[in-house]
Amino acid sequence: MTLRLDARAPASRLSLILRAFKYRNYRLFFGGQGISLVGTWMQNVAMGWLVYSLTGSALLLGVVGFCAQIPVFILSPLAGVLADRINRYKILIVTQNLAMLQAFTLAYLVLSGKIEVWHIIVLSTFLGLVNSFDIPARQSFVIELVEKKEDLGNAIALNSSMFNGARLLGPSMAGILISAVGEGTCFLLNGVSYLAVIAALLAMRVPAPKKPPPPEAVFKRLKEGFSYVYDFQPIRYMILLLALTSLTGMPYTVLMPVFVKEVLHGGPRMLGFLMAFSGVGALSAALALASRKSAAGLEKRIPAAGLTFGTGLIALSMSRSFPVSAACIALASFGMISQMASSNTIIQTVVDDDKRGRVMAIYAMAFMGMAPFGSIMAGWIASRIGAPHTIMLSGALSIAGALTFSTRLGRIREKIQPVYARLGIVPAVAAGLESASELTAPPES
Repeated sequence: MTLRLDARAPASRLSLILRAFKYRNYRLFFGGQGISLVGTWMQNVAMGWLVYSLTGSALLLGVVGFCAQIPVFILSPLAGVLADRINRYKILIVTQNLAMLQAFTLAYLVLSGKIEVWHIIVLSTFLGLVNSFDIPARQSFVIELVEKKEDLGNAIALNSSMFNGARLLGPSMAGILISAVGEGTCFLLNGVSYLAVIAALLAMRVPAPKKPPPPEAVFKRLKEGFSYVYDFQPIRYMILLLALTSLTGMPYTVLMPVFVKEVLHGGPRMLGFLMAFSGVGALSAALALASRKSAAGLEKRIPAAGLTFGTGLIALSMSRSFPVSAACIALASFGMISQMASSNTIIQTVVDDDKRGRVMAIYAMAFMGMAPFGSIMAGWIASRIGAPHTIMLSGALSIAGALTFSTRLGRIREKIQPVYARLGIVPAVAAGLESASELTAPPES
């Protein structure tokens, strides 16, 4: 009997990890997004290399990053109100088509030899505007793809696996293509990749949306969303830590072209492979979470993840070889995704459904919206003290934030346990789920 149970164990564990795939709409979403995200990562790497090749300026790398992300900070709260009132499915179809248009326009300008830095700034700002509406709608749309709420954490974790699997393939492909045929091909292939996610959305059988809440003043609904986040301490502390990490830690990605060229003395191929190792660490973190059956216990690992992220950045700042840098960036990415995705899973699990769009908009504002300020700050600091010292400072500040968060863990658990009990999650912990490993998925681009 023991042998038979052991033989079934791998299949049972695999079915646990992949359980969200039993939902048809989720399978479509996963497949379409998976293809599209490979293109997105290709474009991200090609964009950074193109800007640095055209200008040789770390500051302008920060400016482009700022322009791509500042619309998320400004508009996400309004977009969250929209996502709570309008069909999220239709919002996604519109935003994906607009993002495809941006990629094709960028490809045309590069391939025709007409590209200038101001084109990149304008098109980056346009994509930021699109993402301002896409992120809250997409983050809150995931729950509509799974019928049982206990499978939500698994769906988010698999999303993170998809996102970071693309992060593994896209940058390495971009590095090879930039060396062989130039950045324009990366932008063109990204535009084509959007056809997959658009086709997947159109193939879904989406139930009629619930009747929207009665009309209210936009600012009243905005205030209600912010008050909800502020008053519920677990969500408040997690979002504040995400905002700090995004401001002080995430800008290291903006400096990677500088780090590769000036410190490691490499080219676009090395940049692509280095970013692919970032995907290895992030994918490992996502797969760890996918095996969990619930969000219970994730809050304990958020500060540990922040410490891992900061330690990886400090080690990266001191590295002067590709193999060591690759290991350091994988470690940092493991910590980053562990923190971000764990926070995402907890928030998505405990938030009231009628406030989901607004809360995820505030989440996006904290995570992606703070990044533009960090990007331009990192570019400015790097232009004065160099990329390695800037990355070291980012790591130190991330560690400080994680240590501060750890002092609030007792209060977070005290407030969150009654919610888990109401959702029926706490009894599952008693059955032994506390021993499972964990993680979830980030907002996406």
